[in-house]
Amino acid sequence: MTASPSRPKKNRALRTGLVVLLLALAGAGTWLAWSQLSGSNGAAAFQFASVQRGDIEDVVTATGTLQPRDYVDVGAQVSGQLKKIHVEVGSVVKAGELLGEIDSTVYLSKVDASRAQLRNLRATLKDREAQLALARIQLRRQKALMAEDATTQESLQTAEANAKSAEASLEALRAQIEQNESSLRADEANLQYSNILSPMAGTVVSISARQGQTLNTNQSAPTILQVADLTTMTVQTQVSEADISRLRVGMDAYFTTLGGQGKRWYGKLAKIEPTPTVTNNVVLYNALFDVPNDNGELMTQMTAQVYFIVAQARDVLQVPLGALSQVRPLRPQGAGTDTAEGERAAPRMRTAAAEGGDGSDAGRPGGQGGERRGPRAQAGADAGGAGEAFRRTGRGPREGVQAAAGAARQATVRVLKADNSIEERSISIGVSNRVVAQVLSGLEEGDRVVAGVAAAGASQPGGQPGANRPPMMGPGPRL
Repeated sequence: MTASPSRPKKNRALRTGLVVLLLALAGAGTWLAWSQLSGSNGAAAFQFASVQRGDIEDVVTATGTLQPRDYVDVGAQVSGQLKKIHVEVGSVVKAGELLGEIDSTVYLSKVDASRAQLRNLRATLKDREAQLALARIQLRRQKALMAEDATTQESLQTAEANAKSAEASLEALRAQIEQNESSLRADEANLQYSNILSPMAGTVVSISARQGQTLNTNQSAPTILQVADLTTMTVQTQVSEADISRLRVGMDAYFTTLGGQGKRWYGKLAKIEPTPTVTNNVVLYNALFDVPNDNGELMTQMTAQVYFIVAQARDVLQVPLGALSQVRPLRPQGAGTDTAEGERAAPRMRTAAAEGGDGSDAGRPGGQGGERRGPRAQAGADAGGAGEAFRRTGRGPREGVQAAAGAARQATVRVLKADNSIEERSISIGVSNRVVAQVLSGLEEGDRVVAGVAAAGASQPGGQPGANRPPMMGPGPRL
């Protein structure tokens, strides 16, 4: 019995139909699986940061050194050998306390000689006073005799001349005595200067002379030691010319020291010296402020890391600065063209983002307005911090963010919604620094914003971007 030739044809057709059906089911399953994964992979292409509360400080940082506010270099006013030093570094002294002694032999002898000469002059003064009294008696006698015409006119004239001469001699001797008294006071002062006394209460912070050293004050006053009041310290800070314009006298400042374990000392900026110091072509200005040091923890010449507080906010919502783009001043409606242009450009950017592009090249001459980008390329364009967005506005990140310390500004962020999609949102920001910015409105605590691009290996199996995407399936998920 011969088999029918149509049966093999039917078997082949059946097998072909089964294969086509299986391939269709596999393709449909693959498509459905990719559709389910595409939304999560769109979010997984980014790094997110949560909006949380904290403190923000916009500060100018600089390095400074600690110096006593009040100090004095104690020197020698007379020459001689430094016979004795009664203190050492670290000694606490009172005003008028004896610090050292200079050999006083020469000065003591001068004082003794001046006193002896002064006694001699005072004895001579008594002799001259007696002579003056005698001359006056003789003058009165001659006048009485002349009244009775018992003497000559010449004798009367001689008596008058002798009286006037005695008076002049007495005046000269008195002046000489005053001169000697003045010299004696100088000699006594030099004798006292041989004892070096502390001009103020404080601590001996340095001793530059040595016991037994010969001091010569003829050309310059040699410094023996330094006494300083360490209860109040001055922080001498060197601020670069790029930051000096942000400082204002009276603003708050604080500093930390290397061994202070993070402890902060606070003060207020007291003075900005107008004359800079130039070191290796770097222009630095001195900014000074005082801090109390009652417990003596601060020492002279300590290195201080100083922070001048330009603006600050406590317990406020904050967002990473890298999540912001298009930072611009907050202006009233209709106040300027930048805000209006930004509002008109926002829908175009959102439309371009929904089509897979970043919208930044749509209106740019020579740009690739029709280029489509996947979620990773889009994240690189928008989540690069203030990078490309700031370059589009023609301002650097610091210039855009720090237009005015603490002033309200507008910015754009990309927020992860509850359905795992991402939307652009305009927010108001306030105080900011190089890391975070204060959120005034537009975000709530706990919101998650795009802060960067996720690592390739973390978002796609096998570490290859787009490894799970079927070929010819178009752009990534809509953002």
